[in-house]
Amino acid sequence: MLEHGGRLLRAVRQYGIAREQWLDLSSGIAPWSFPIPPIPLEAWARLPETDDGLEQAACSYYGATRLLPVAGSQAAIQALPLLRSPSRVGVLTPCYAEHPYAWQRVGHALLELDEHQVDDALDDLDVLVLVNPNNPTGRVVPAPTLLGWHQRLAARGGWLVVDEAFMDNSPGNSVMESAERPGLIVLRSFGKFFGLAGVRLGFVAAEHSLLLRLTELLGPWTINGPSRVLAQASLTDLAMQQLQRQRCADASERLAALLTHAGLAPAGGCDLFQYVRCEHAARLHDHLARHGVLVRLFERPAALRFGLPPSQADERRLAQALSAYPKDLT
Repeated sequence: MLEHGGRLLRAVRQYGIAREQWLDLSSGIAPWSFPIPPIPLEAWARLPETDDGLEQAACSYYGATRLLPVAGSQAAIQALPLLRSPSRVGVLTPCYAEHPYAWQRVGHALLELDEHQVDDALDDLDVLVLVNPNNPTGRVVPAPTLLGWHQRLAARGGWLVVDEAFMDNSPGNSVMESAERPGLIVLRSFGKFFGLAGVRLGFVAAEHSLLLRLTELLGPWTINGPSRVLAQASLTDLAMQQLQRQRCADASERLAALLTHAGLAPAGGCDLFQYVRCEHAARLHDHLARHGVLVRLFERPAALRFGLPPSQADERRLAQALSAYPKDLT
C-alpha cells in the first residue's frame, strides 16, 4: 500500500496521543469546509440522475465544455492506464505516487523524469503524466509549455495527462479549456479546495470518445445522490469560493513565513501547503508527532509537506513545536 497523508488514526496508535489533541497538517486539503446544504430525501431514496445540473455546474466552474464526474480523481488515475495498450509512460517526479504506480502495475513501461528532461525524452514517449501544480513540490509548468508537449505527443497518438488537483487556487494556469483536443486529459479534484475530501468526487475532461470509453469502464452511478447535491451547491457558491481562495492564500503566506523563521524556508508550495526539503526530515517528522503535530514525510528526496493550520492558534502551536527542535539538526 502506498503512503498518503491523513493517516491520523495510525499516529494516534503509534504515539499514544488522543485524536482530539492532534493538529493534523498531513494533507493538502483546505482546513475549512464549504457548508453542507440540506439534502432532500429523494437524493437518498432514488438512483442518481445525470441530468440534475451537476455536470453543468462543474463545466461552468472549471471552464470546460464537457466533464465526466468520477469517484474522486483517484478513480480516473487507476482507470486511464487500462484504456491503452502497453505504452512508454513518462511521469514528472516527485509527484503523487499513485500516478506512476497505476501505470506500472498494469504493465506499462515507466520513465521518471524531471521537468528539464521532458523535451529530450518526449519523442520516445507515448504518454506523459504530471501534476500541476505539483504535489508535493508546488512546481507549476506554464500552460503554453504543456500545450506544446501535448501537440508533440498527440501527433503520434500519444496522451498528455495533467492532474490539476491543486489548481482551484490559481485557475489561470489551467489547460482545461483545451481539454477537448485529442490526447489531452485533465483531472480535477473536488475535495481539496472545497475542504470536502470525504465526498470522493473528481472530474475528467477529455475528448468525447475517450470520456465514453472511461464511462463504460467505470460503470453507472459512480457518484451518489447526496454527493451530487452537495457538490452542485459548492460549485455555484461564488462568495464562498472567493473567501476560500483568500483565506488559503493568507494562511499559506503566514505558514511560509513561520517555517522560514524556524530555519525551514520552503523549497516550494502552493496556497494549500508548503514543501520543505530537509536532510533530517524523518527526525523532524517524529519530533513534531511527539508534540501532537502530524505532517507528511517524504523519503526521496527527504522532505516534509505542511498543510495549512486552520487557525492562528494552530499556527502558534506549530511554531512552538518547531522551536523545541534542536537548531543544529535543521
